[in-house]
Amino acid sequence: MNIGVDAAALGMSSAVTASTNDVNAVYWNPAGLTNLEDHQLALMHASYFANIAQYDYIGYASPIDDRSAWGISMIRFGVDDIMDTTQLIDSQGNIDYNRIRLFSTADYGFTFSYARKLPVDGFQYGVNAKVIRRVIGKFANSWGFGFDIGLQFERNDWKFGLMLRDITTTYNIWNIDEEEYKKISDAIPGENNELPESTEITLPKAQLGVSKRFDFHNDYSLVTAANLNMRFEQTNDIISSKVVSIDLALGFEFGYTDLVFLRAGAGNFQNVTQLDNTEKLSFQPNIGLGFRYKGIQIDYALTDLGNQSTALYSNIFSLKVDLGIFR
Repeated sequence: MNIGVDAAALGMSSAVTASTNDVNAVYWNPAGLTNLEDHQLALMHASYFANIAQYDYIGYASPIDDRSAWGISMIRFGVDDIMDTTQLIDSQGNIDYNRIRLFSTADYGFTFSYARKLPVDGFQYGVNAKVIRRVIGKFANSWGFGFDIGLQFERNDWKFGLMLRDITTTYNIWNIDEEEYKKISDAIPGENNELPESTEITLPKAQLGVSKRFDFHNDYSLVTAANLNMRFEQTNDIISSKVVSIDLALGFEFGYTDLVFLRAGAGNFQNVTQLDNTEKLSFQPNIGLGFRYKGIQIDYALTDLGNQSTALYSNIFSLKVDLGIFR
């Protein structure tokens, strides 16, 4: 749930808390759903770790009336066809490759969103209810639940946004198949003898954003955006304390007649300790482009350009469709 969705947003280093205003607001800030004018559908696919892991997203949103909207989405991050070699050696000590089985491990995030404009002009809010499902073959699985709250405010062409994630703390409760666990618990003597903990906790996070759009000669536009991503723990972020750690993200989108878009951004600024114990500032640069025509928008993002951080770059594609074009 931390990776993000929509190649357009990822091309701007996810600095869209204040500006998100379409179906993908179900992830970035549900308050942005109030800007919907019709039904929208979004799809995204990305591959990670040399195509070993697959990351997929689908979202749908629709206005309820002129003041409210709703949305739903699903995210899957999974690795398929993993070889289970725990039974490779039979009871006589012989290697039998027919005993190898394949399994998958996958995480699912289901989000249900509602947004409404407040009586104060320019203010809107949104709420997410999240269901988390995690599966590791037949060995273990878990269920989790959490909530997000988002706010947006617009005044004099400036947009402000606040996203509070996992505000109640998201809990995942694991169910481990003890019979399957016993088969591997003694695979290495002295290790894997105790069952893992059954509770997994996701702490609250906050994102504060600001954005402004500039128009030039009616044909050209520039959207500038910034995010302060806050975690309430000590990390390697550029601003870090025992109370809160803050990471800066910057994004830019240059548009021509709302038809073609070029995007760039930088985020994930981290203080990385080197071998000589000195610290070096690392960051993740992203670029992207998009094309929109008659309610259909195709976007592409290349994340982590230049391998400035520890993660490898990823090619991300997404599609957004205004379903009203089919009427």
